[in-house]
Amino acid sequence: MQKSLLDHINFPKDLRQLKADDLPHLAKELRDFIINIVATKEGHLGASLGVIELTIALHYVFNTPQDLLIWDVGHQAYGHKILTGRKAVFDTNRQLNGISGFPKRSESEYDTFGVGHSSTSISAALGMAIASQLKGEEKHHIAIIGDASIASGMAFEGLNHAGVTEANLLVVLNDNAIGIDPSVGALKQYLTNVKKGTEKQDNIFEALNFDYSGPIDGHNMPLLISELKRLKGVKGPKFLHIITTKGKGLKQAEENQVTYHAPGKFNAKTGERPIKSNQILAPKFQDVFGETIVELAIKNNKIIGITPAMPTGSSLKYMMKEIPDRAFDVGIAEQHAVTLAAGMATQGLIPFCNIYSTFLQRAYDQVIHDVALQNLPVIFCLDRAGLVGEDGATHHGVFDLAYLNCIPNLVIFAPRDAIALRNIMYTAQKGVDFPLAIRYPRGRCHILDWKKPFKILEIGKGVTLQKGEDLAILSIGPMASIVQNVVNTVKTNLGHYDMQFIKPLDEKLLHHIFDVYKAIITIEDGTKVGGFGSTILAFANQHNYNNKILTLGIEDNFIQHGTTEDLKKLQKLDADSIKKSIEDLLLILNNS
Repeated sequence: MQKSLLDHINFPKDLRQLKADDLPHLAKELRDFIINIVATKEGHLGASLGVIELTIALHYVFNTPQDLLIWDVGHQAYGHKILTGRKAVFDTNRQLNGISGFPKRSESEYDTFGVGHSSTSISAALGMAIASQLKGEEKHHIAIIGDASIASGMAFEGLNHAGVTEANLLVVLNDNAIGIDPSVGALKQYLTNVKKGTEKQDNIFEALNFDYSGPIDGHNMPLLISELKRLKGVKGPKFLHIITTKGKGLKQAEENQVTYHAPGKFNAKTGERPIKSNQILAPKFQDVFGETIVELAIKNNKIIGITPAMPTGSSLKYMMKEIPDRAFDVGIAEQHAVTLAAGMATQGLIPFCNIYSTFLQRAYDQVIHDVALQNLPVIFCLDRAGLVGEDGATHHGVFDLAYLNCIPNLVIFAPRDAIALRNIMYTAQKGVDFPLAIRYPRGRCHILDWKKPFKILEIGKGVTLQKGEDLAILSIGPMASIVQNVVNTVKTNLGHYDMQFIKPLDEKLLHHIFDVYKAIITIEDGTKVGGFGSTILAFANQHNYNNKILTLGIEDNFIQHGTTEDLKKLQKLDADSIKKSIEDLLLILNNS
């Protein structure tokens, strides 16, 4: 029985002591190590399994961390983390106070650039390569990017610039024909033709002045090492095209690549996931969106669905299956998605543009200039708003209220449950003449009987959930359910209002609240700076109210990774913390 190699490798310097013939066995050990831990701790599985040989080869051939590796997105960086000093703590991956699920500069000198969003690696690596040139440093700079990410506009901007430099840059294209969902677009077809040897056009990467090599088998360790060693001696921008299989080494992950991108818990030996319970659960917000848009689009042929590379995560996949000619996955191209929707809106169509809250940040200019400035009725459905949990700082959707709130013409709505989400979608497709942002969280809706008859919602109208006397709580979105549970346990007469619309505010209701209650608490799952609470403070100042106002929300920090429950506790947005805030404020009122 061959002795363990991974046991004796803590850093790349240890790896480089091995013979090249030992590396395939190390690859198997590294795969098994990742599978065994992710099976119980959860995380992003398929992408990391697909680049095991590449990861080993890069650290074996290049002198990291002196030579700089820049991973794109970072889903595939588990092997990299294990080989760069984090093997002993890898089981804390994505857990509170554990290591991040993505490369993170503050975590390791081997993590040369923090990532989480896609298509940044080429630009970052080029910036580092130019810096090395200016400083007279002899370094290699390697950007590893996938076929889905390289189709993004930013990646092409980086390629376009790199091609007119003499930077010591190597771009490695990890081509597995899939991101989270299968890759889409003309570039995907081009790469497919290259792999098949049927592409007759000029090589697009050579046309951009890169020294192109490939495509080669990304699981052939000797070939990878040989080609990387050769490329070390080539000057200027270089491009290595490798073909890999996402989920390589685990049968189920290879066969079900979408599911095993992040499969949750599974059996490490068999690869099987637990059989789902027969328990009836409330639907996920994303599924409420997915089912409702199909229901509406069947009756309204002007409705269009758009998502940038998240048909499964957003559940637009339902519409893509039922009404494929009116549902579009545009790839990792948030800017394009927004302006595409704007163009459709000018022609009388009703585009529902579904983008994760954190990813809409990438299309902020398009939201302002192409949609809001022209007052076009694009309906933004912002999934994953608020704290998303283990994916951490790059993925929390906590800034949307603040960055959207200042945009003229834009209406912002946060449904507290599935019924409210359905009703605002129904209202929007009835002919609104303004842009609308609907933001909702990852997770379930806490309501089983949700397919109620549709109702038109009055724009800018809040809802009174409970009347009271001394203290009023103003909540938005699903925070209402936590608040209501707390209200029911506090032995005093509290008022609770679901404001629903952050913009425009229900000023009539607010004047009533400020007239009746001595104190007000605002609660939001977004940043306090510039968010919902700030808007209520501005309203009070504008109208000369001197009521005591306490704002609860995300503090002015980047929130790291952990379970949503853990993070809510840290931000004092869990039930116990909210109850204490209420009791403390009541005590102040009683003593004043």
